[in-house]
Amino acid sequence: MNEEHLLRIQAITEAALLTAGKPLSLEQLRELFTEDERPARQVMEHVMMLLESACEGRGFELKKVASGYRLQIREEYAPWVGRLFEEKPQRYSRALLETLALIAYRQPITRGEIEDIRGVTVSSNIIRTLLEREWVRVVGHRDVPGRPAMYATTKQFLDYFNLTGLDQLPPLSEVRDLEEIGREIEKNMQAEIEFESPAAGESDEQTLH
Repeated sequence: MNEEHLLRIQAITEAALLTAGKPLSLEQLRELFTEDERPARQVMEHVMMLLESACEGRGFELKKVASGYRLQIREEYAPWVGRLFEEKPQRYSRALLETLALIAYRQPITRGEIEDIRGVTVSSNIIRTLLEREWVRVVGHRDVPGRPAMYATTKQFLDYFNLTGLDQLPPLSEVRDLEEIGREIEKNMQAEIEFESPAAGESDEQTLH
């Protein structure tokens, strides 16, 4: 495959990623092409390397997350880009971040187990917000009386927090408490550049000023 053909595939890939508004996997990118012109997976992997190199020194980067690849603003430029938008980035309460951190590190985990660790009741609004944002999902039910739901994180959680896997979460040994874990996760929120609107029905309990 000659250089001109590779550059064409790269340009098509870049256009698709700019348009999609969500991560695209290699297979989704390959499906953009008709069967007779579809590049092999190894070729697409090479194209992604070319595209990544092409982004060097620019205001955006090619980022691989759990669901695939996306083009996104580099984190260091977020303060300037953020001034384009009137809506302020959403902040999350200590209770929500602690709950999310426990699910991420202890999954699968039940609401009761979260309450046992935190020592306080988990608000139904918090669980609903996490489910509505598709950061967590029910993966089963604990085989105990009442069969409580067990929660785990999702690919959307990884995508939103700019992660490819749970192994990229900050090590527990490097943080002092659950809130610090939550703030470390929140700090990595590339998705605030995308300025998603707050989840519907979120109460004051869930949002810090």
